[in-house]
Amino acid sequence: MPELHDLSPIAAYDLLQTTSHSILIDIRSAMEYLFVGHPVGSVHIAWIDEPDWDVNPNFADEIEQVLTTRFKETPPKEAQVVLICRSGKRSREAASALLEAGFQHVMHIDEGFEGERDANHHRGTLGGWRFHGLPWEQC
Repeated sequence: MPELHDLSPIAAYDLLQTTSHSILIDIRSAMEYLFVGHPVGSVHIAWIDEPDWDVNPNFADEIEQVLTTRFKETPPKEAQVVLICRSGKRSREAASALLEAGFQHVMHIDEGFEGERDANHHRGTLGGWRFHGLPWEQC
């Protein structure tokens, strides 16, 4: 089975800019995606979402559908899939599920979008996509 690869936010951004058959999937809840913000160009497919906070049973299928639509020349399970969550924990779990579902090139952003909490319990001061000044937006 292929292995999961950890990427820093900067390495992920570079890969996404230079690899034509790559995609960034934001797996956070809809509320996080909309109101906290998200990387520009990311596709939202929640791994766990409200109201019940159960794992999305269609997660791999939904990603495969997006890849099939976006990359007509690349088999969906051979595309470069990069996952992002808040701090890198959920994306690791979701990435493992994709590898088990047969995806060949799955990576996750080890610092996530907001990074770990600092001594004052704030996110965004120690790491993450936003911390590194990468393009993001919010509603």
